[in-house]
This record gives sequence, structure tokens and C-alpha cells, in this order.
Amino acid sequence: MRTSLKIRRLERNMKQSDLADLVNVRRETIGRLEQGQYCPSLRLAMDLAKVFDTTVEDLFSFDDETDASDSQRD
Repeated sequence: MRTSLKIRRLERNMKQSDLADLVNVRRETIGRLEQGQYCPSLRLAMDLAKVFDTTVEDLFSFDDETDASDSQRD
């Protein structure tokens, strides 16, 4: 999973803890999201998108590993 979360957070001069407080999660959750180590629930993704006045699709994108492995077989 890829995300523009860190870039958007830094553009607003926010700390991870500031963002975490706004969406009611722990700071560690924000860190893991930014590193692509955690996939958010739909609710969390929507809350984060709302904070940054954007869409979930603009904030998160998912790598399609299936397509990559299929193309290697051809």
C-alpha cells in the first residue's frame, strides 16, 4: 500500500501525534500507516481523508501484485 499521508501531514506542519489525536488513534498507528505497514479500516481511511479535505483514493493506493506476477508469466 502506498500513501501520501506523510507528505500531506508535513505540508500542514502536523506531528504524527497531532494527526492521531484528530482521528482518535495512537501515534504509532499513524507511523505504521505512513510506512505502509498497516492497512487502515475504511472508517479510519475516511476520517484521514476528511482531515486533509481529499478522497480516500487520493490518500491511499494499493499495489496490484497479482497483475505484476501475471505479466511475468507471459
